[in-house]
Amino acid sequence: MSLNTIEINRLMNRFDSHDSVWLFGYGSLIFKADFPFIERRPASIAGWSRRFWQGSHDHRGTESAPGRVLTLVPEEGATCHGMAYLVTPEEFAHLDHREKNGYLRLATEMTFEDGGRLEGIVYIATADNAAYLGPASERDIARQIATAHGPSGPNSEYLLELARALRELGKHDEHVHAIEGHLEEFTRAAR
Repeated sequence: MSLNTIEINRLMNRFDSHDSVWLFGYGSLIFKADFPFIERRPASIAGWSRRFWQGSHDHRGTESAPGRVLTLVPEEGATCHGMAYLVTPEEFAHLDHREKNGYLRLATEMTFEDGGRLEGIVYIATADNAAYLGPASERDIARQIATAHGPSGPNSEYLLELARALRELGKHDEHVHAIEGHLEEFTRAAR
């Protein structure tokens, strides 16, 4: 699949007739909502784990030196905590552009803190997209993040902002916080 998924995502019209749609964010969408929304609530989705396995050639890295950003991978029994935003379908033009580097819109059921469940959309980069980097050790991921920089800023900023936002939500993510720990080691060693 191409790096640019805008046209593919425009074909997903499941929610076009709705006045509003819930969008689940598990990465930068937790701490950087650069779009208007009607409501914002902590939420989770079941059966998925967050992983720094997607390359970022357009935001947190470049073609020649991609950064690493999050995608979701299926994992039985897992729960991924994040932030849900109620948006109008018009916002998907902006979001499709923001998530164009290999991410596809998928329908998902989210669970809110009060136990309520609703269907909405999540962007996931699958292993068959051209920007997919795949698994690596958390130490190697941290090393790549430490040096990557793109038009949206340093890759390390993405990781650190996410780790902070998850702590503010009261959620621990073993993968994210382990990479954060390695990044802090590299930063201390560089001083």
